[in-house]
Amino acid sequence: MSDTLAADLFTPTSIGAIDVANRVVMAPLTRSRAGMDGVHSPLAVDYYRQRASAGLIITEATNISRQGRGYAYTPGIYTNAHAKAWREVTDAVHEAGGKIVVQLWHVGRVSHFTLQENGAAPVAPSAIRAGGRVYTRGGDDIPSMPRALETDEIPRLVEDYRNAARLAKEAGFDGVEVHAANGYLLDQFLRDSTNCRTDLYGGSVENRARFPIEVVKAVAEVWGADRVGVRISPLSTAIGETPLDSDPQVTYGYFMQQLGALGLAYLHAVEGQLREANAASALDFKALHSAFGGAYIANNGYDRQLAMTAIASGHADMISFGRAFIGNPDLVERLRRKAPLFEAPLSAYYGGGAEGYTGFPTLAHRGQLNAQEIDMNTSALLATGKLCLQGAHPVAHPIENLDESAGRGGAMTLLALALGSFVIGTSEFASMGIIQLFAGDLGLSIPQATSAITAYAFGVVVGAPLVTLAAARLNGASSCCG
Repeated sequence: MSDTLAADLFTPTSIGAIDVANRVVMAPLTRSRAGMDGVHSPLAVDYYRQRASAGLIITEATNISRQGRGYAYTPGIYTNAHAKAWREVTDAVHEAGGKIVVQLWHVGRVSHFTLQENGAAPVAPSAIRAGGRVYTRGGDDIPSMPRALETDEIPRLVEDYRNAARLAKEAGFDGVEVHAANGYLLDQFLRDSTNCRTDLYGGSVENRARFPIEVVKAVAEVWGADRVGVRISPLSTAIGETPLDSDPQVTYGYFMQQLGALGLAYLHAVEGQLREANAASALDFKALHSAFGGAYIANNGYDRQLAMTAIASGHADMISFGRAFIGNPDLVERLRRKAPLFEAPLSAYYGGGAEGYTGFPTLAHRGQLNAQEIDMNTSALLATGKLCLQGAHPVAHPIENLDESAGRGGAMTLLALALGSFVIGTSEFASMGIIQLFAGDLGLSIPQATSAITAYAFGVVVGAPLVTLAAARLNGASSCCG
């Protein structure tokens, strides 16, 4: 891929009234690290600050009300305490030169009675139970049976969105994104598979789109349309096992046409099934974009090459990356330099504290670690390796007799052997961090480094002959890749 195409992904642009430094968007990522009251902890300040090099950050989905919550430990934006906590996040992002919008979220039927006030049933356009699982304080559970919203309750929901938009403005965000995707409340109203109403909010596509459009208009009245985006996922059934609409092209085409008349900042589309390969060709997303008329953010399964092609061809104005931002806070720089991406373990995604949240190293930090801990002279490497080996595997081993005559390859072999022994008894998260450092020093890919370290660890068990063979192979790898 040419440098010209690469440059397009990293050039500044404007999306509505929001000026951005590049075309890379951090997609919404639920991390479940807020309090049960929906107030974010100081960890969120560091988390978002670390990722401020994205052209635009879209926050994790954020509840507009207690009723709108479907997962434990997710943040809210419906009280002054929520706004105050988010203000620390937005200040940190802005100080780091970034832009950030908040995603406004109501889960509808994808909830559990224990997450609702006074154990109430979740609400939905129709009393159709969601499939899948939700994360409660007691662990994963099946969604509770919802009740159908009364017609006179819907204006109050519109006001909940308006209140959340107002508090988001007080919290210092650069804009808001209305979450109308992934089988949550607004998407449930749009789809005829989950909306069986017979009032003015059900039946025809015009009626099914009425509530989502009322919500977007209310939010735009607070912010101005050019600071409001909308997210859709016409082909996604993953959350709540939500069936597709009977005619997604027509339904979402009408929705886009109506939103297009409002002059919104952007349309954010999940192209295909959530968390699966990109499926931009499975629906006429270009027609949806044309009907909308404004800026278009493409999402789902994009890598560096696909992203550059999409921007250069005019398919999209920006590309959003989700999971890649979890383990790569400096994703923009890694994409720019074609550096390897660290794949964060699934165990780091949801819940917990700083580990798996704010502890992933950047390229610059990894370079500092290499300089301080890895890229030392042969004597220091040998000393480090022997010390690690003695701590991780106290049984004496012939390879500990290596001296400086073994050279850098031998020293690295010893260090790898020590790390391999350590990996056997450490956590998945720590293991991957060690492997990443080792891979970076040798210029190996993560799978290559994993295989090498596994071999060395195995060598501790089966004896010196295999270690000697591994050392010879490592010397070869070091000489060609270093």
